[in-house]
Amino acid sequence: MRFINDTPSGFDLTYDDVFLVPGRSAVESRFDVDLSTSDGTGATIPIVVANMTAVAGKRMAETVARRGGLVVLPQDVDPAVVAEIVAWVKSRHPVWDTPLVLTPGDAVADALNLLPKRAHGAVVVVDEDGRPRGVVDEAACLGVDRFTRVGEVADPEILVVPITRSPREVFEHLHGRTARIALGVDERGRLAGVLTELGALRSELYAPAVDDRGRLRVAAAIGVNGDVAAKAGALLDAEIDTLVVDTAHGHQEKMISALKAVRSVSPAVAVAAGNVVTAEGVRDLVEAGADVIKVGVGPGAMCTTRMMTGVGRPQFSAVLECARQARELGAHVWADGGVRHPRDVALALAAGASSVMIGSWFAGTYESPGDLQRDETGQPFKESFGMASKRAVTARTRGDSAFDRARKALFEEGISTSRMRLDPAAPSVEDLLDSICYGVRSACTYAGARNLAEFHDRAVVGIQSSAGFAEGRPLPSGWQTV
Repeated sequence: MRFINDTPSGFDLTYDDVFLVPGRSAVESRFDVDLSTSDGTGATIPIVVANMTAVAGKRMAETVARRGGLVVLPQDVDPAVVAEIVAWVKSRHPVWDTPLVLTPGDAVADALNLLPKRAHGAVVVVDEDGRPRGVVDEAACLGVDRFTRVGEVADPEILVVPITRSPREVFEHLHGRTARIALGVDERGRLAGVLTELGALRSELYAPAVDDRGRLRVAAAIGVNGDVAAKAGALLDAEIDTLVVDTAHGHQEKMISALKAVRSVSPAVAVAAGNVVTAEGVRDLVEAGADVIKVGVGPGAMCTTRMMTGVGRPQFSAVLECARQARELGAHVWADGGVRHPRDVALALAAGASSVMIGSWFAGTYESPGDLQRDETGQPFKESFGMASKRAVTARTRGDSAFDRARKALFEEGISTSRMRLDPAAPSVEDLLDSICYGVRSACTYAGARNLAEFHDRAVVGIQSSAGFAEGRPLPSGWQTV
């Protein structure tokens, strides 16, 4: 990456401060761009879902891995539970989505509780042998008593196909027909997966992130306190695919000791660690054993670190400096935080990040772990909170004495509750991934790059005023209303 006219700013820059300059390109289509990462994680798109309790769970892990990204399970989750989640994710089909299932005798209320759990918006009614007999969606539940049996309202007109059918074939079966969803069955006719027309299309556009046995990938985090080697060993035994050693201030002695402890158990997976914002921090963590460095202090939507402490660094400059240092050492960086638009992901990759971590942006989706709620106007939302907030600290210190818990709860560097609204036009994390990947692919074509390495090499970046950033924002209602 280089700055246009070789005139970098004398101060640090955020994503809003910079822009990409188009260059001569021979890339004819966005679909000619390969978004695979080179950081050893096996991801086929440069997206990592942050290890936040309100964001990263098994549904998110399954869905994002199916589209090529990676989800990091939070360090607050008990290792035994992590093992269960990893086993569940790895048992999922790499193409077909996991169905929501009820039996004919279950209530409509049960269906209404399940429907927000998946973006495909359907519950499949199966018989005692697991064979599909009908489909229930939200429309079928309207105006019906909640105690009505789903067998009475299920639509028996279903499309059943062998789960071995290709996504293209499924798309052709669904396209132009009234059936919204295809039900994939195994050789015994038992329900094994579901696929929508859009899901079939996405399966042809994305490559899943899978391990050497063809199973979906998932990562997990540990902290720097306690028996780090034992915790790392337990996660490795659970077959996680990337290990993340995580603390807010990564450039400290505890982190260096924790990385050495992790290396003592000889992990055969990529090890990420952070967070830091300087070249010196990168050097120390790489020397201690990290393969990937997480970059970012204070840019997250739920983080109050900069306002509470004054500590942090504008994210674009932090990524640029840290990525340059990591490359010299044969390591990689993840840009963690500060992403609010697809352009920010493209700029982080241009600066040299191998992947971009996203947290709160994904909290307001069907796949995040929280329960779907509605505000006073009926708009759907989910709650999000920072991992250094009182809410997170309280959960993390549940085993401490009452005094120690009260003492730790006095201080926080994060928001304990925030409403993340679901976009009615894009309520799924897959919708957001489409938008992000479309933007990054398009940015690559403007730079004449066919992959992320070429994108970083060819990217030309300029510096702009706040007015320059505002000029690029769309005005769907017209400039007269601004």
